[in-house]
Amino acid sequence: MLSYDEADKLLKAHGQVHILNGFDRLTAEQQAGLLSQIGDLDFDVLAEAGRQGGVSHGLLSPMEAVDTGEIASRRGEFEAVGKKAIAEGKVAALLLAGGMGTRLGLDRPKGELNVGENRTLYLFECLVNNLKRVADSCGTVIPLYIMTSEKNDADTRAFFKEHLFFGYPEDRVHFFVQQMAAAVDYDGKLLLEGPGRLATSPNGNGGWFASLKKAGFLTEIHRSGIEWINIFAVDNPLQQICDPVFVGATILSGAESGSKVIRKNSPDEKLGVLCRDDGKPSIVEYYEMTPEMQTERTADGELAYAFGVILNYLFRVDALERIVDRKLPVHVVEKKIPYMDADGKLVQPEKENGYKFETLVVDMIRMMNDTLAFEVVREKEFAPIKNLHGRDSLDSSRELMKKNGFRL
Repeated sequence: MLSYDEADKLLKAHGQVHILNGFDRLTAEQQAGLLSQIGDLDFDVLAEAGRQGGVSHGLLSPMEAVDTGEIASRRGEFEAVGKKAIAEGKVAALLLAGGMGTRLGLDRPKGELNVGENRTLYLFECLVNNLKRVADSCGTVIPLYIMTSEKNDADTRAFFKEHLFFGYPEDRVHFFVQQMAAAVDYDGKLLLEGPGRLATSPNGNGGWFASLKKAGFLTEIHRSGIEWINIFAVDNPLQQICDPVFVGATILSGAESGSKVIRKNSPDEKLGVLCRDDGKPSIVEYYEMTPEMQTERTADGELAYAFGVILNYLFRVDALERIVDRKLPVHVVEKKIPYMDADGKLVQPEKENGYKFETLVVDMIRMMNDTLAFEVVREKEFAPIKNLHGRDSLDSSRELMKKNGFRL
């Protein structure tokens, strides 16, 4: 941990010394916490404040996928290879669960959302049930890693314990905390969210493997013989986790990663699209696509850039280790950031007032030598809950869940 003098010198060098105002009025614990946070700051990231635009791309071209037709015809072959790998303990699952349910009216971890109508059914419960079905069919227990954040770690752990891990073996569930990134105002100045506490937020889902390594789990992963990690988002109760068909197809392809994709339902659908960038796998965000790219068609009339990603990826562990120390691109996002003003009053802004910094898992795909695009049926595997009502909402997700046999 930095000393006060070291922190003062560092902050002065970067024009951020205001953070130490009132330091002598803090408790010893608050002082230690603030100095620790200052020591963890990445000033290269903070220098990105105000930068606009996405990742720089080279020559973009469409990318082929293993489509649903090929998957149906080779299902038995893929499934056999996938089940064997899972049964041999070579596959683990990792849940990205660092977010809160604020946009859904839930001041709790997002996974605690009750998606039931006539009974209680939590998002976390749905996902554990999905994983358990696969594990049971393979005659094993699949290790489950859960990435939380500083803001929801204690609540998430307590929730799983309260609900007896939804029937999953407790000793096979491992929690770790996502690393955080400081937030700044529009002038690039650090903000405080409380006495002796920098305003921070999770550093984006791209930091999951670095956070897993920092938590000390990589040694256990090697010892257990895990070769593949399937990462998935918390907000999609339909997604299939450690899907043996997906696992087997990726292994047989020889690729070091796999990406579940769905076929876009319109040229302007807001999905990141899997493509090639100077011949390597990449994902171009919907807002980065030109109108020509959005509407380009193949000879048979299909969209050329047709396959949208759904945040369900399979990575080979050795490929992740190759890239873990490389810096991911930083995405700068305007947000409403609660902060403590000069009088020590907590302010809840009504509009965007600064920047948060994120890394994204899509950029990890760009660092892979290759990826297998694996098409799934939208209605069976994609029911994200981003909003309370409307598109990609709790309402729309419930409708799809009922169509897939969920009892709500």
